Amino acid sequence: MPSPFPGMDPYLEHPAWWRGVHHRLITYIADTLSAQLPERYVTEIDERLYVVEAERDLYPDVLVKRRPKPRATRKTKPAASGAVAVESDPALRVSLEPQTLPQSFIEIRLAAGPGRAVTVIEILSPTNKATGSQGREQYLAKQKELLRSTLHLVEIDLLRGGKHTVAAPRQELRRRADWDFLCSLHRACAKECETWPVTLRQRLPRIAVPLTEGDADFVLDLQAMLDRCYDAGRYERQIDYRREPAVPFIADDAAWADALLREKKLRS
Repeated sequence: MPSPFPGMDPYLEHPAWWRGVHHRLITYIADTLSAQLPERYVTEIDERLYVVEAERDLYPDVLVKRRPKPRATRKTKPAASGAVAVESDPALRVSLEPQTLPQSFIEIRLAAGPGRAVTVIEILSPTNKATGSQGREQYLAKQKELLRSTLHLVEIDLLRGGKHTVAAPRQELRRRADWDFLCSLHRACAKECETWPVTLRQRLPRIAVPLTEGDADFVLDLQAMLDRCYDAGRYERQIDYRREPAVPFIADDAAWADALLREKKLRS
């Protein structure tokens, strides 16, 4: 059963599902590239670690609770049996270490020789878009390094929440288009970005993935990749469309989404 939404399903942004979606997208895109690129290229899935503050609960399997303030102790009268209350010995308190979260990305490399990298494909996650997080700072530092390199950089942002992060300048884009989801391509040594801004009501785009000079761009159908993720994850069995998504709808999108989900008989 396909998603009821024509493009990105905003319910998939929920922390309970996003990591699975991210892993599947990375895998399916890499597999598609490996199967269809010319033989002189190979595709690798690599991983980097992001430091996340212990108090940030970005994913459901990372749960950190604050210890409540100790109540003032008071003396307890002996019970009828003669027993008295026993207090614990003094505890040594230590701070939690920052956690590290892995994030996968895709590299297209030349197969011959040491396998020189040609293109990097990033799919953004909440830690990349969280204001003030070390994960965001680390991502932006890596992005800056890639923009100065001879590598092509493709960034795919399917998250409505968080701060604008892709390399394409937000202010210039806002003057020309509205979007909920954004793909950005910076070709090596270029002074501009190619972008594919789409709204909640639109199909995800087919984007260009550049290779080395002399080879035509590979056209990647993002909607086909997401549809495959949705089917494989059986998200139709898990998502309750009667509720609001993790990032609430805004403006006219709330009424549009409600009508769509009623039409699909997912709301009454």
